[in-house]
Amino acid sequence: MEQRGTLSPSPPPAWTPRTDPAPLLPDPRPYRVLGTDAAEKADPALLLELYDQLVRGRRYNAQATALTRQGRLAVYPSSTGQEACEVAAALALEERDWLFPSYRDTLAAVARGLEPVQALTLLRGDWHTGYDPHEHRIAPLCTPLATQLPHAVGLAHAARLKGDDVVALAMVGDGGTSEGDFHEALNFAAVWQAPVVFLVQNNGFAISVPLAKQTAAPSLAHKAVGYGMPGRLVDGNDAAAVYEVIGDAVRHARAGGGPTLVEAVTYRIEAHTNADDATRYRGAGEVEAWRAHDPITLLERELTERGLLDDARRQSAYDAAEALAAELRDRMNEEPVLDPMDLFTHVYAEQTTQLREQAAQLRAELEAEAER
Repeated sequence: MEQRGTLSPSPPPAWTPRTDPAPLLPDPRPYRVLGTDAAEKADPALLLELYDQLVRGRRYNAQATALTRQGRLAVYPSSTGQEACEVAAALALEERDWLFPSYRDTLAAVARGLEPVQALTLLRGDWHTGYDPHEHRIAPLCTPLATQLPHAVGLAHAARLKGDDVVALAMVGDGGTSEGDFHEALNFAAVWQAPVVFLVQNNGFAISVPLAKQTAAPSLAHKAVGYGMPGRLVDGNDAAAVYEVIGDAVRHARAGGGPTLVEAVTYRIEAHTNADDATRYRGAGEVEAWRAHDPITLLERELTERGLLDDARRQSAYDAAEALAAELRDRMNEEPVLDPMDLFTHVYAEQTTQLREQAAQLRAELEAEAER
């Protein structure tokens, strides 16, 4: 037994850092590739694929916005100006990986192979999701802010425990970083060293709230240090830079290095949704300044200067995008065949008592209406 008065070793102070914070800090300025010496090392085939997807995404946004005006969509959160974030991030994933999108990330889902109409089914109000998440390895488009982030951590942690070579990419807007789910997800991911990449698309506003009224941090990427993971800051309008940074983070996670928080600095050119009036909280001059840093323009300039894009190749990309828009328009103009009883399908593996009661009530009402 320990004698009274004997000194015992003191535990290490609680404030002692577990890791050196210096390697976790992001660069002082967003990382860029296009327009720099690093662009010469970029794969021409990759740049052309990114260009095709950007042009396609821009046209997709325009067509979906038009469908809201025609009453074919209930709402559409456009990602015009942010296409590089979505397309490049999705292409950086392997087929076995999982994508956890937010409500604005339809282009990421389409770039990953989801049928364009299926990406809009939720926004039309026809179905819970519109696609099979397991088939495409794309979680449901998430309307509640940041709730997809803990889900991504859970899936990635479970995959690692099972020995599956899987990385989860969780996408969120700057507004979502003000939600508790964001902080809980990053903390669990870092403690568990889960193979997750968090991509924050900082488009300047959480609806009408500018970033400066959400956080006083040097950048959102700096928040990574507080959880013990690397933070990366990238130009979100530079498709080649986003692809490189996300690709590095995915490989780091797959190799057992744990999570990374990436902040892509971009701008929301259009309103929050078709139900929003952005002129009430920002000026036209600010929007025009960002148009000069358009992701398509940046990539077109690089491809043209390297002799990889001529008028014929450019027109081919725009023709393919127009064909996509035409098919999307035709299919969304078809009247969907809906069964009200589908409200109760795919909610739980086994329906709860309340759901069974509600289903029975609705079935009785439908039968009574049919008889009348």
